[in-house]
Amino acid sequence: MHFLKESRKSLKYTSSPHLAQWLWEAKTSLAVTTYEVGKCFLIGLNAEQGFSFFERTFNRCMSLCVSDDAETIWMSTLYQLWRFQNAVQSNDHQGHDRVYVPQAAYTTGDLDIHDIHLGQDNRPVFVNTLFSCLASTNETHSFTPVWKPSFISKLAPDDRCHLNGLAMTSAGPKYVSAVSASDSAQGWRSERDKGGIVIDCESQETVATGLSMPHSPRLYRDRLWILNAGTGHFGQIDLASGRFEPLTFCPGFLRGMSFIGNYALVATSKPRDNQAFQGLKLDDELSERKMKAQCQLCIIDLTTSELVHWLRFDGLVNELYDVTCLPGSRRPMMIGLQNEEIHRTLSIGEPS
Repeated sequence: MHFLKESRKSLKYTSSPHLAQWLWEAKTSLAVTTYEVGKCFLIGLNAEQGFSFFERTFNRCMSLCVSDDAETIWMSTLYQLWRFQNAVQSNDHQGHDRVYVPQAAYTTGDLDIHDIHLGQDNRPVFVNTLFSCLASTNETHSFTPVWKPSFISKLAPDDRCHLNGLAMTSAGPKYVSAVSASDSAQGWRSERDKGGIVIDCESQETVATGLSMPHSPRLYRDRLWILNAGTGHFGQIDLASGRFEPLTFCPGFLRGMSFIGNYALVATSKPRDNQAFQGLKLDDELSERKMKAQCQLCIIDLTTSELVHWLRFDGLVNELYDVTCLPGSRRPMMIGLQNEEIHRTLSIGEPS
């Protein structure tokens, strides 16, 4: 059991026996967010190949997006969309091989931004959950609408269908997930159990129905993966039939997914004690397996669909939002906004 101190509480974390070895062999570190306490955790390995935890505080940080070279991280917060840039050109800075600096931010207002991906021009495309649409950044306004479901009659700050997930291809947005096909303010709340859908952005066709609070659709190795959060299942969508194929049960409410090599990384949360999380099939699934919901990262082998490694959080954190890999990085760090280190972090660009 390990501890990280935070005010009067502490974050406790435990791991499966070989998780550190897996991180070493995968040549990656991890970034994890929890909006519950406004923390971004960077998880890597120290010189002794033990865990290295680095945390920074950002108000309601949620979605993460990492560039292919892991030099850039985008992160959504309460009312801003931040771009962090790696400022380390050598391989070592006080024991860290990446130093992510908050280089720019778009002030969007509280759009409840969920998934973020990068478009062909490297501009972020994000799920604007409040306005039930996909959007991008704008130099003079809160956002630019990019796409909306055909059943959404107008752009309004109503969170009508709880649009939350986005899968991209090189050509642009391809699939989105929503909790329901509602066109009324907060209408999704009455359809949490079986109202979940996946939509093809290009054709506006609904390719899957009957899901329970689906999140985090991802295209990887020519398959459409998704988290059926309301049942606790990681799986994939058979696009020919529209059927969800559950592959792995993870003990908790699922949100946040990333892939590296032959593995999927999935974040689970302990269900909140409120109406949005009550009455889901997840409760029955946990009961039947005599399991308790956990706040943890799950590493799943795509060949066997087995949950092979895990990292569990207790104490300070009950919910995770997103997880992503930082390939090629062993021990990253991040410059925050709440202490003086940002005053002293300087870098010089190439002369024009």
